[in-house]
Amino acid sequence: MRSGLWLYVVVAGLCQFVLACSPGGDAPRTQKPPAAEAAFEGPLVVAFGDSLFAGYGLEPSQGFAPALERALAKRGVRARVVNAGVSGDTTAAGLARLGFTLDGLPRKPDLVIVGLGANDMLRGLSPAQTRANLEAILAELKRRGVPAALTTMMSAPNLGEDYARAFNPIYADLARSTGAGLYPFFLEGVAGQPEKLLPDGMHPNARGIEEISARLAPAVAGDLPAD
Repeated sequence: MRSGLWLYVVVAGLCQFVLACSPGGDAPRTQKPPAAEAAFEGPLVVAFGDSLFAGYGLEPSQGFAPALERALAKRGVRARVVNAGVSGDTTAAGLARLGFTLDGLPRKPDLVIVGLGANDMLRGLSPAQTRANLEAILAELKRRGVPAALTTMMSAPNLGEDYARAFNPIYADLARSTGAGLYPFFLEGVAGQPEKLLPDGMHPNARGIEEISARLAPAVAGDLPAD
């Protein structure tokens, strides 16, 4: 459904910037849970992922979480979107901090968007382990009664067809088996387009993030409770 060249450009660029943002290693890290206003009564969304969600190279107001919040508002959805992205996170690191992050919120989220797996793939970690970690994240969210959605990731071409066959189906498979929502590749329509990227040619700039958020907003809005 996509040309081989397009896929190579998209994933090759992604490989470079995720590696650039990675702190290295898989040791779990703790961080102060993202803040949210307890008095806010609209839907609460948590963007739980790696550098793509963390807003690498952007001002805080330009990152994915605030941009998605604005995109939802344009659709008449008054939601609060919390940035829970950590650059360099693997699925194992995400799983390790999930409970800490959720426990630090003032109330249960209405949706957690999970955007993890890129660093697993770039380090050549076992797709089976990536699948198991994502499944555990979704299971914990389900145990807590928190709806979840996954953003899709793709294997880099240099990892070979065998790795791609094991890695690429993970997201759709887990969405089917767990009932989680499934969103498309995060950088679709932005990767390989200099006018939507930072000067390094790899990270989305503010315009790119706005476009990504506008593209994802309809699906996110559909996964939120009606007023």
